[in-house]
Amino acid sequence: MTRYGAAILDAEGLRLTAEEKALFADTKPFGFILFARNIESADQVRALCNDFREASGHDCMITIDQEGGRVQRLRAPLAREWKAPMDHVTQAGENAARAMYLRYRLIADELRALGIDSNCAPIADVAMADTHPFLKNRCYAETVENVVAIGRAVADGHLDGGVLPVLKHIPGHGRAVSDSHMDLPHVGATAADLSAQDFAAFARLNDLPMAMTAHVVFEALDPLPATLSPKVVELIRKGMGFDGLLMTDDISMKALSGSYADISAQSLAAGCDVVLLCNANLADRAAVAHAAGEMTEPAQRRAERALALRKPPAPLDISAAEDELSALMSGQVYG
Repeated sequence: MTRYGAAILDAEGLRLTAEEKALFADTKPFGFILFARNIESADQVRALCNDFREASGHDCMITIDQEGGRVQRLRAPLAREWKAPMDHVTQAGENAARAMYLRYRLIADELRALGIDSNCAPIADVAMADTHPFLKNRCYAETVENVVAIGRAVADGHLDGGVLPVLKHIPGHGRAVSDSHMDLPHVGATAADLSAQDFAAFARLNDLPMAMTAHVVFEALDPLPATLSPKVVELIRKGMGFDGLLMTDDISMKALSGSYADISAQSLAAGCDVVLLCNANLADRAAVAHAAGEMTEPAQRRAERALALRKPPAPLDISAAEDELSALMSGQVYG
């Protein structure tokens, strides 16, 4: 059995360079993530996915951010164009859960056709009046009940399509009023309020196979951001009951400070299973891959359990799914 490297990395361009192939062969990253710069045509994406798997020496996970709206790496003609999630939910109204299931079942079909077998969704952050605009319309709802119902539908759409969902941003990013790509958000809510709202949504989706951490400081819990906090990771594991594979959000985001190697070591020491680094040069990717090393035995077990869910997609009548989704979005009763 291959022992996976505890990193998720990316590629500089449309195909792997010789240097990238050598690095990935040496460090065997658990997975890879695609960005717009890696996407030109269907055949090229499939070839790049094959490159990743051949170089790493295993059937690695390949993920992407295909939420829809602003955060959508695949665009027409390779994929359908989608509204921002909250706009889609608002238009669907009482049909939101079913509509979002169909939306992400179709997205899963698009991803699998290109060799991509994971997607960084659903988002279980509970939107609030002052949620930062970078996140607000990517959320699904402003109540725990609706977030959970829609988040579950989104996850099921992925899994039925043979694609691994990545729950984010655990334990909750909704109260943050700054963008963690640029700053480190601080949340001053009480532990009781966090538990009743923010954390509750994630606790009810704790059976999903993978989750991505929030680069957020919860002042009631720890002065360290969640990604680097043993206290918060313990809360995720014991308080929320999440026993899936826990990956960091991108450690190149400005919310975190220090060298990439140090951040990698801190996040793994805190209890994360795997480190995500995006948009970095080859030297920095190498530093993270080597600092992360091999997965721990518990992380490897979680990884194997997640990968086992990449099952052949359930049968899907594309035309019927599109027709049903269109009817739901226009307020019609389908069937």
